[in-house]
Amino acid sequence: MKMHIRLRHIVLLVVVFAIAAVPLAVSATNSWGGYHWARTSNPFTLKLGDNLSSTWDPILATTSSDWSQSTVLDTTIVSGQAKGSCSKVTKGRVEVCNKAYGFNGWLGVAGIWVSGSHITQGYVKVNDSYFNTATYNTTAWRNLVMCQEVGHTLGLAHQDEDFNNEPLGTCMDYTSDPTPNQHPNQHDYDQLALIYEHLDSTTTLSATAPGPGASAAAIQDGEEWGAAVQADAHGRPNLFVKDLGGGQKKFTWVFWTAPGKP
Repeated sequence: MKMHIRLRHIVLLVVVFAIAAVPLAVSATNSWGGYHWARTSNPFTLKLGDNLSSTWDPILATTSSDWSQSTVLDTTIVSGQAKGSCSKVTKGRVEVCNKAYGFNGWLGVAGIWVSGSHITQGYVKVNDSYFNTATYNTTAWRNLVMCQEVGHTLGLAHQDEDFNNEPLGTCMDYTSDPTPNQHPNQHDYDQLALIYEHLDSTTTLSATAPGPGASAAAIQDGEEWGAAVQADAHGRPNLFVKDLGGGQKKFTWVFWTAPGKP
């Protein structure tokens, strides 16, 4: 009997150590509500309108190349149609702008219009008021913010929202150390594959696509973001929604400055 008990204990210990030695599968999802660009085939191509200064051009090139590693989509950089402040956004594409938007607390903003579950247009703004300072004027910070904001326009949310956690090695992670988080990781690409697994009968990748239009007033800051619906781990609202009626909404993701950094 004692021998049987000892053997049972040994077997249990072996099983416990074997389980501990196997890495746990990533079960978290960073799909953003299932929102996606409607398209009739994969891979599809999303246009990124370049309204940027020469300082930001290589940053956008890196971001475009990174997200184009996805098996379901490519991004291509085209001439911008918004110029400067992103006060106008054309349907079927994403406009990308930089400007000194002021010391208002945010490094980057991504705005996306949706009709039902389909993204119809979007924009990315990066705030030179901060990126011209010693703290944020680095390639690492620029890559992180640009990559994350463009990622939002593809339908991705964050993998983590605590700046004080260990970096996850993805730009879809909040961190106070941008160096390891300048690019997407495999989990981001896997998530995109799931988001775009099914095909649609129509496309929103066109200037004539159905859905809400964008006026200059619709993409100003603050009060036009709408209601806060989510906050980061530090209690700061980082996702806003404005109901446009008829199943159409505008969402705004806000990337705030890192806590404790000017």
